[in-house]
Amino acid sequence: MSHPLLRHATPEDLSAINAIYNHYVLHSTATYQTAPETAAARLAWFQGRDLAQHPVMVAELDGHIAAWGSLSPFGKREAFAQTVENSLYVHPDCQRRGLGRLLLQDQLQRAAAAGHHAFIAAISADQAPSLALHHAHGFQEVGRLREAGWKFGQWLDLVYLQRLLGNPSPSSPTHG
Repeated sequence: MSHPLLRHATPEDLSAINAIYNHYVLHSTATYQTAPETAAARLAWFQGRDLAQHPVMVAELDGHIAAWGSLSPFGKREAFAQTVENSLYVHPDCQRRGLGRLLLQDQLQRAAAAGHHAFIAAISADQAPSLALHHAHGFQEVGRLREAGWKFGQWLDLVYLQRLLGNPSPSSPTHG
Protein backbone atom coordinates (compact mmCIF):
# COMPACT_ATOMS: atom_id res chain seq x y z
CA MET A 1 0.00 0.00 0.00
CA SER A 2 1.28 3.43 -0.91
CA HIS A 3 1.26 6.54 1.26
CA PRO A 4 -1.97 8.52 1.12
CA LEU A 5 -2.14 11.57 -1.10
CA LEU A 6 -4.15 14.41 0.42
CA ARG A 7 -5.59 16.92 -2.04
CA HIS A 8 -8.48 19.30 -2.71
CA ALA A 9 -11.57 17.57 -4.04
CA THR A 10 -12.72 18.28 -7.58
CA PRO A 11 -16.12 17.79 -9.21
CA GLU A 12 -14.77 14.55 -10.68
CA ASP A 13 -14.40 13.19 -7.12
CA LEU A 14 -18.03 13.69 -6.15
CA SER A 15 -19.19 10.24 -7.22
CA ALA A 16 -16.58 8.58 -4.97
CA ILE A 17 -17.32 11.02 -2.13
CA ASN A 18 -21.01 10.25 -2.42
CA ALA A 19 -20.43 6.48 -2.52
CA ILE A 20 -18.46 6.63 0.73
CA TYR A 21 -21.03 8.89 2.37
CA ASN A 22 -24.02 6.83 1.23
CA HIS A 23 -22.47 3.71 2.74
CA TYR A 24 -22.70 5.43 6.13
CA VAL A 25 -26.22 6.72 5.41
CA LEU A 26 -27.41 3.16 4.81
CA HIS A 27 -25.29 1.22 7.33
CA SER A 28 -24.20 3.48 10.18
CA THR A 29 -25.14 6.14 12.69
CA ALA A 30 -22.12 8.21 11.63
CA THR A 31 -24.66 10.43 9.87
CA TYR A 32 -28.25 10.99 10.87
CA GLN A 33 -29.29 11.23 7.23
CA THR A 34 -31.50 8.25 6.38
CA ALA A 35 -31.96 8.51 2.60
CA PRO A 36 -28.97 8.32 0.26
CA GLU A 37 -27.61 11.60 -1.06
CA THR A 38 -28.30 12.09 -4.76
CA ALA A 39 -25.62 13.02 -7.26
CA ALA A 40 -27.44 16.29 -7.98
CA ALA A 41 -27.59 17.22 -4.28
CA ARG A 42 -23.89 16.40 -3.85
CA LEU A 43 -22.99 18.59 -6.82
CA ALA A 44 -25.09 21.48 -5.46
CA TRP A 45 -23.39 21.03 -2.05
CA PHE A 46 -19.97 21.25 -3.67
CA GLN A 47 -20.77 24.17 -5.98
CA GLY A 48 -22.39 26.15 -3.17
CA ARG A 49 -19.27 26.20 -1.01
CA ASP A 50 -16.68 28.88 -0.36
CA LEU A 51 -13.79 26.45 -0.78
CA ALA A 52 -11.23 28.87 0.66
CA GLN A 53 -13.08 29.04 3.99
CA HIS A 54 -14.75 25.62 3.86
CA PRO A 55 -12.60 23.21 1.83
CA VAL A 56 -13.36 19.66 0.80
CA MET A 57 -10.33 17.37 0.88
CA VAL A 58 -9.85 13.79 -0.28
CA ALA A 59 -7.27 11.18 0.69
CA GLU A 60 -6.23 8.89 -2.14
CA LEU A 61 -4.69 5.46 -1.76
CA ASP A 62 -3.34 3.77 -4.85
CA GLY A 63 -5.24 6.19 -7.09
CA HIS A 64 -8.63 5.69 -5.40
CA ILE A 65 -10.42 7.98 -3.00
CA ALA A 66 -10.23 6.28 0.38
CA ALA A 67 -11.56 9.09 2.59
CA TRP A 68 -12.85 12.61 2.47
CA GLY A 69 -13.49 15.48 4.82
CA SER A 70 -14.97 18.94 4.71
CA LEU A 71 -15.32 22.06 6.79
CA SER A 72 -18.72 23.75 6.80
CA PRO A 73 -20.19 26.84 8.40
CA PHE A 74 -21.48 26.00 11.87
CA GLY A 75 -24.46 28.31 11.63
CA LYS A 76 -26.07 30.72 9.21
CA ARG A 77 -25.96 33.79 11.45
CA GLU A 78 -23.14 36.29 10.93
CA ALA A 79 -21.73 35.89 14.45
CA PHE A 80 -20.85 32.25 13.62
CA ALA A 81 -18.57 33.30 10.72
CA GLN A 82 -15.39 32.14 12.53
CA THR A 83 -16.86 28.80 13.67
CA VAL A 84 -16.66 25.67 11.53
CA GLU A 85 -18.03 22.16 11.76
CA ASN A 86 -16.33 19.18 10.22
CA SER A 87 -17.35 16.07 8.33
CA LEU A 88 -15.00 13.13 7.97
CA TYR A 89 -15.71 9.78 6.28
CA VAL A 90 -13.35 6.89 5.56
CA HIS A 91 -14.20 4.15 3.07
CA PRO A 92 -15.14 1.07 5.11
CA ASP A 93 -12.35 -0.97 3.45
CA CYS A 94 -9.74 1.65 4.37
CA GLN A 95 -10.36 2.14 8.07
CA ARG A 96 -7.58 1.89 10.69
CA ARG A 97 -4.92 3.25 8.29
CA GLY A 98 -4.58 6.73 9.76
CA LEU A 99 -6.70 8.46 7.12
CA GLY A 100 -9.10 9.99 9.64
CA ARG A 101 -6.16 11.33 11.65
CA LEU A 102 -4.53 12.73 8.49
CA LEU A 103 -7.72 14.49 7.41
CA LEU A 104 -8.53 15.85 10.87
CA GLN A 105 -5.00 17.26 11.28
CA ASP A 106 -5.35 18.89 7.87
CA GLN A 107 -8.77 20.31 8.79
CA LEU A 108 -7.38 21.83 11.97
CA GLN A 109 -4.52 23.47 10.07
CA ARG A 110 -6.79 24.77 7.30
CA ALA A 111 -9.36 26.10 9.76
CA ALA A 112 -6.69 27.97 11.72
CA ALA A 113 -5.08 29.33 8.54
CA ALA A 114 -8.49 30.56 7.32
CA GLY A 115 -8.90 32.56 10.53
CA HIS A 116 -11.52 30.39 12.18
CA HIS A 117 -11.66 30.52 15.96
CA ALA A 118 -13.88 27.61 17.03
CA PHE A 119 -14.04 24.12 15.55
CA ILE A 120 -17.12 21.98 16.27
CA ALA A 121 -17.71 18.27 15.75
CA ALA A 122 -21.18 16.77 16.15
CA ILE A 123 -20.80 13.00 16.61
CA SER A 124 -23.25 10.27 17.48
CA ALA A 125 -22.49 9.02 21.00
CA ASP A 126 -22.23 5.42 19.74
CA GLN A 127 -19.38 6.32 17.35
CA ALA A 128 -16.54 5.59 19.79
CA PRO A 129 -13.70 5.65 17.21
CA SER A 130 -14.73 9.08 15.93
CA LEU A 131 -15.08 10.44 19.45
CA ALA A 132 -11.66 9.03 20.37
CA LEU A 133 -10.07 10.54 17.25
CA HIS A 134 -11.38 13.99 18.07
CA HIS A 135 -10.46 13.72 21.77
CA ALA A 136 -6.91 12.74 20.74
CA HIS A 137 -6.72 16.01 18.79
CA GLY A 138 -7.68 18.22 21.70
CA PHE A 139 -11.45 18.33 21.34
CA GLN A 140 -13.55 18.47 24.49
CA GLU A 141 -17.16 17.48 24.96
CA VAL A 142 -19.22 20.65 25.40
CA GLY A 143 -22.72 19.28 25.11
CA ARG A 144 -24.89 16.26 24.59
CA LEU A 145 -28.35 16.13 23.09
CA ARG A 146 -30.11 13.10 24.56
CA GLU A 147 -32.16 11.00 22.15
CA ALA A 148 -31.91 13.68 19.47
CA GLY A 149 -31.90 11.28 16.53
CA TRP A 150 -33.86 8.19 15.53
CA LYS A 151 -32.20 5.72 13.19
CA PHE A 152 -32.27 1.94 12.82
CA GLY A 153 -35.04 1.64 15.41
CA GLN A 154 -33.17 3.36 18.22
CA TRP A 155 -32.80 6.77 19.83
CA LEU A 156 -29.35 8.28 19.46
CA ASP A 157 -27.50 10.85 21.55
CA LEU A 158 -25.59 13.54 19.70
CA VAL A 159 -22.33 14.70 21.28
CA TYR A 160 -20.94 18.17 20.56
CA LEU A 161 -17.17 18.47 20.77
CA GLN A 162 -15.22 21.70 20.43
CA ARG A 163 -11.67 22.85 20.03
CA LEU A 164 -10.68 26.49 20.12
CA LEU A 165 -8.06 27.40 17.53
CA GLY A 166 -6.79 30.55 19.23
CA ASN A 167 -7.33 33.00 16.39
CA PRO A 168 -8.01 36.53 17.62
CA SER A 169 -11.33 38.29 17.30
CA PRO A 170 -11.97 39.52 13.77
CA SER A 171 -11.93 43.24 13.10
CA SER A 172 -15.41 44.54 12.51
CA PRO A 173 -17.23 47.82 12.63
CA THR A 174 -18.88 48.68 15.92
CA HIS A 175 -22.64 48.42 15.85
CA GLY A 176 -24.45 50.71 18.18
